[in-house]
Amino acid sequence: MSSLKINLRAAALLGSLLIGASPALAEAVLHRGNAGEPQTLDQHHTSINIEEFILKDLYEGLTVYDAAGKIVPGAAESWTVSDDGTVYTFKLRADAKWSDGSPVTAGDFVFSFQRVEDPKTAAGYANILFPVKNAEKVNKGEVPLDQLGMKAVDDKTLEITLERPTPFFLELLAHQTALPVSKASVEKNGADFVKPGTMVSNGAFKLAAHVPNDSLTVEKNASYWDAANVKLDKVIFYPIDDQAASVRRFEAKEMDIAYNFSADQLERLKAAYGAQVRVSPTLATYYYAFDTRQEPYSDVRVRQALSMAVDRDFLAKEIYSGSQLPAYSMVPPGIETYGDPSKADFAEMSQLDREDKAVELMKEAGYGEGGKPLAIEIRYNTNPNHERVATAVADMWKNTFGATVTMVNLDVSSHYAYLQEGGAFNVARAGWVADYADAENFLALSVSTNKTFNYGHYTNPDFDALMKKSYEETDPAARSKILHEAEALMMKEQPVAPFLTQADLWLVADKVKGWQDNAANQHLSRFLSVSE
Repeated sequence: MSSLKINLRAAALLGSLLIGASPALAEAVLHRGNAGEPQTLDQHHTSINIEEFILKDLYEGLTVYDAAGKIVPGAAESWTVSDDGTVYTFKLRADAKWSDGSPVTAGDFVFSFQRVEDPKTAAGYANILFPVKNAEKVNKGEVPLDQLGMKAVDDKTLEITLERPTPFFLELLAHQTALPVSKASVEKNGADFVKPGTMVSNGAFKLAAHVPNDSLTVEKNASYWDAANVKLDKVIFYPIDDQAASVRRFEAKEMDIAYNFSADQLERLKAAYGAQVRVSPTLATYYYAFDTRQEPYSDVRVRQALSMAVDRDFLAKEIYSGSQLPAYSMVPPGIETYGDPSKADFAEMSQLDREDKAVELMKEAGYGEGGKPLAIEIRYNTNPNHERVATAVADMWKNTFGATVTMVNLDVSSHYAYLQEGGAFNVARAGWVADYADAENFLALSVSTNKTFNYGHYTNPDFDALMKKSYEETDPAARSKILHEAEALMMKEQPVAPFLTQADLWLVADKVKGWQDNAANQHLSRFLSVSE
């Protein structure tokens, strides 16, 4: 035997000894910044995307969004739809299990959807499932829970009957409200089913620890049907609504992903981090709502004037560094089934002409110079960008109308809780990210019966009638025309003033693999991995 072969053999033996002696491979941990502390981990009380990002790691609906933001099978491996588009039959995966090893059944989904619509649950997002037969009636207490249009044909076959054909129903099923709960766990643990050590979930991860305002940790769920393809052992979410602190932690490599940074940092961050800075146009609208229950915001002329006086080009360019676009419609562009949205009639005017018209309208209403004094309070959720927008808008209203403008801010959870619970206000900042790619999702916010998201309590029977008609129309082109009419009416009356079409701003470290920008802003950790 040659000395070369002996040396190679010795090297191989030494290598195997070293490998055998080495410690276990390090855990694959993703450190993920989130833009605030979740109000809840109960999917039937959720309302904002910082909860959604966590919940969709913990739970899996019948359908899910893949890494590219497309709808794909989730807990259901397949489905069929009746010829009239009203009956969906889902086949659940044979190996779909809860984190305690028990099977995910059709009965769990029936229980979950009934829980959403049960008036006792008081789910803020119950309307997401109103296309299901009798869902709205159940939610209003008009018919019993067992009349909800869902049936467990057997443990792995679920039949859902709709009120009417709903083109976006599969997208609704990927919403966090449609995530299932374990019937056995909820019945045993009640409200405590959301706690670490108690929660039973069916997603790629399970809840390991939660220290409010510090961190939330999920770990790989060995019982998940696709666990073999989940590359992360653990994801740690950090609830940071201080954007500067979030960026600092990313730059210090303490976080691999940071969500939403201050737009005035965009150029600096791009120069320093290149492709790690992600600006992803999305189906989202940044707007101000007026409390139409009180004067002067009950006067359409005042709402029009205040909206017209806001220089959206300034907001987009100077505050958001061009990362967002001026908006004059509630529905953002880019929805294939809708086409160009219906804009406010002042959209084509110059800013100077808008301001002149705004002064004229305000005088007609009896406010401003020579009329009643105008005192306005702007509410917004804590965030440097929102503060800069509020400050700029305040200056515009002061300069145009001589208004006295004050500002008040709360953390994101408290801000939205206040609005959703019906708190009185003058003007409030809000944003809406599409739950599904359909214009109805944006317009339904202002239907008078929407008690959760119609923050300004706008009521217009003609608008409501158009929305009702749109639900009954099965021809896509005719339905789109009706929705355009509804939006045109809404933009004339300005119960909300759309300012910007949003983009999502993310920082994603090079070590994170599998990330894909998408308009749905869906980034499930199960599709991601980390490399050192």
